[in-house]
Amino acid sequence: MAPCAPGSGGGPVPDTPSVPTPHDSTPEEPEPRPGATPTPTGAVPATPPGAVPATPAGAVPAVPVVKHGGAVPPVSPQAQAQAQARAAASAGRPGGAGPRNPWGPPPRAETWLTRLRPDPPARVTGPTLFAILATALLSALLFGDGLGLNLVIVAVPAVLAASFAARAAGRRPRPWTLVWAVGGLALLAVPALRDAGWPTFLAIVSALVLTAFALHGGGGWPSILFGPIGLIDSLGSGTTWAWRGLRDRADGSRGRWGPAVRTTGVAVVLLVVFGALFAGADAAFADLLGALIPDVSVEQTPWRLSYFLLGLFGAIAVARTAAAPLRWDRMVIRPGRARARWEWALPLIVLNLLFAAFNAVQLGVLFGGYDKVLAETGLTYSEYARQGFWQLLTATLLTLVVIGLALRWAPRTDARDRTLVRAVLGTLCVLTLVVVASALRRMDLYVDAYGLTRLRVSVTAMEIWLGVVILLIMAAGILGARLLPRALAVSAAVAMLAFGVISPDALVAERNVERYERLGKIDLPYLEGLSTDAVPALDRLPEPQRSCALLDIEARLREDDGGWYATSWSESRARAILAERGIDRSLSPEQCGRPSREGEYDPYAEGEPYGPS
Repeated sequence: MAPCAPGSGGGPVPDTPSVPTPHDSTPEEPEPRPGATPTPTGAVPATPPGAVPATPAGAVPAVPVVKHGGAVPPVSPQAQAQAQARAAASAGRPGGAGPRNPWGPPPRAETWLTRLRPDPPARVTGPTLFAILATALLSALLFGDGLGLNLVIVAVPAVLAASFAARAAGRRPRPWTLVWAVGGLALLAVPALRDAGWPTFLAIVSALVLTAFALHGGGGWPSILFGPIGLIDSLGSGTTWAWRGLRDRADGSRGRWGPAVRTTGVAVVLLVVFGALFAGADAAFADLLGALIPDVSVEQTPWRLSYFLLGLFGAIAVARTAAAPLRWDRMVIRPGRARARWEWALPLIVLNLLFAAFNAVQLGVLFGGYDKVLAETGLTYSEYARQGFWQLLTATLLTLVVIGLALRWAPRTDARDRTLVRAVLGTLCVLTLVVVASALRRMDLYVDAYGLTRLRVSVTAMEIWLGVVILLIMAAGILGARLLPRALAVSAAVAMLAFGVISPDALVAERNVERYERLGKIDLPYLEGLSTDAVPALDRLPEPQRSCALLDIEARLREDDGGWYATSWSESRARAILAERGIDRSLSPEQCGRPSREGEYDPYAEGEPYGPS
């Protein structure tokens, strides 16, 4: 039995919408009349006079036009189709149908920046907030007296905050995440081992970079090059994220804040009162308490507040990045347009010939001796040694740029192109390694002539790392370049860690003491400015050179009364050596030598170093 239209009788009323009146009141359907004839299947039901025709589901209802006399003519299917077309055409316009809000903002076009943006992070959890607060409090208490083990102590709750935020967002650690995290903590241990400032600064910066790698993930070039920017990006959004989470947590647990605050307040009052009583009763206990508890005097309040804010916002940025990092691997780096073979291969072949000629001369110098070269050039031994190092270092850096540009433009579509690229660039890498070896040899000659300094240690370490980079590029050409970005980052982190653990100040003191034992010449005013890392080597000098070299270091140690958390292992060892053997403080600056004319041991200074011999 087919459904019938209203008033047709013989069947149920179809479930179709009726045309609303201006007051949204629909008249009730009339009861079917007895004896009505049912409408055949597929036929258009007849509409009695004065009734509104039924509209099939999904169709646009046609509004009948009442003619003079009150009769409503039937609506043809063609008229209904035209009404539907007009309704569809009006969608999206003011007053038209359609789901889009015509007065709202236009849809945002997708760009490379929007692709990097992740989904909104999950709501901050209670453990994350407590870890952030612990990081801020420890920063306020432990920073200010120097750097040492306090960096590792402050980093622990920050790492926990990142772990809690990542777990709440559904992120799980991967093997490379653990590699970066362990490397960052290892670099933060450098200030706990060594006292020199420059390696400590490099170690802290490298640890922050590895932290960004661990939080963002990804192993492509965009992740390695731009990953640290994500931490800066999370400062603003992370503050809003943490504040909303804190407000939500406070609204849901108002009844539990009161007991927690009261319990903490009572504990603090008891510790302060009884701690002060016991410290006044026993001097030894007072010294122990003073060594363990940081100084929280009133005059240090501005600094403590600054360190509190530093730890707070730093931990928030780390946690926010862990919850929703920027997706740097979504950035697409388009390859360069491939050039013709002669366009890129010919310049590189000419460059290889130039490198080969230079290396041939270097090999001739190594086997023929320096005396012949010095006689022909008129240079002194030290002048020849220092003349080429900086130029060779620059040549090594430029070679890496040339290799990068060649890999971008050289075609590698078929086997012949790939073989040519490997042959030309492989030869250039091998010749560059010879240039690196020549630069290191020249620096070694210069150190023999003038001694070792911080600057010379630093640039030598950089030259060695550039040689490692070239070896990694050669390995990538043979095994594939998928892991090259991460391999370069690992090599840089290992270099920074080794540079900090070995300590350039210790190397400088060791080489200069050996040079004094061999030649009887030493620049004591320069050595006085070294850190406590140099004390074990300087302690081997005879008097009065020993006391002259250690005079300033001992004075700095007497003025520095930092706590155990801000004292490095090198500083503790230096204190033990000076306490055991002491120094002669009666020596005057005139007895220890004139002030060094080479404030930072200028590599271009002429003449021999001076000082008492």
